[in-house]
Amino acid sequence: MTNTAAPPNPARTRAVMIADELRREIENGHFRPGDRLPSESELTRTHSVSRTVVREALGLLRSEGLVEARKGSGVFALDPANARRSQPFSDLDMERLSGVIELFELRSAFEIRAAGLAAARRSAQQIDAIVEANKAVSAEYENGGNTREADFAFHYAIAQATQNKRFPEFLALIRPGIVPRVELEAGSGTPRAYKPNTELVDEHMRIIDAIIDGDPARAEEAMKIHLEGSLARYRDLLRKANG
Repeated sequence: MTNTAAPPNPARTRAVMIADELRREIENGHFRPGDRLPSESELTRTHSVSRTVVREALGLLRSEGLVEARKGSGVFALDPANARRSQPFSDLDMERLSGVIELFELRSAFEIRAAGLAAARRSAQQIDAIVEANKAVSAEYENGGNTREADFAFHYAIAQATQNKRFPEFLALIRPGIVPRVELEAGSGTPRAYKPNTELVDEHMRIIDAIIDGDPARAEEAMKIHLEGSLARYRDLLRKANG
């Protein structure tokens, strides 16, 4: 089948990365409520991107209630505590295993379908983006680093390849649960050390192979195995914590 999907917008990934950096600065108090963020021209120079990319990044933060634009004055930080309370899933406690399990059950339904659509609709450029994202996951794993950010980028690249902008938008919405700010706690409240899935890169490769081959059914099955394997590990941790 000829791939007639629209070409991807690589600027979107850069916008998400800039939004992530600004989000961290707001949540860490670098920008306090009422502080003015750098201007569009400053952000453009700092990140070597176009104004369109910067505007999309700021738009993501506005949608989360983290900033507001004041006509003629610029963009200003808002209280992140208020933003979190007003957002969907704001009552989902991602510091607890039970909260992670809730989110994985939702992700399974959503991302399995995304993998199938990506296999049917992906462009050559989007395949390259997915492959590169998994290389970053592999590099983090091999270096003993935290793979969460790179893993999110991998799943986000697949969501973009669906050619349905609602998939990456939804993934961005639940991103705080996918890339939590703190480690999980057991039933005792003791933080758990972060340990990446040892099969992570191989599981990703099976998803990639199916997407490259344009096989939606196999892509969905590979994603199902990947996510449900993670879900099973978290359920096992919860059982042990409460055992």
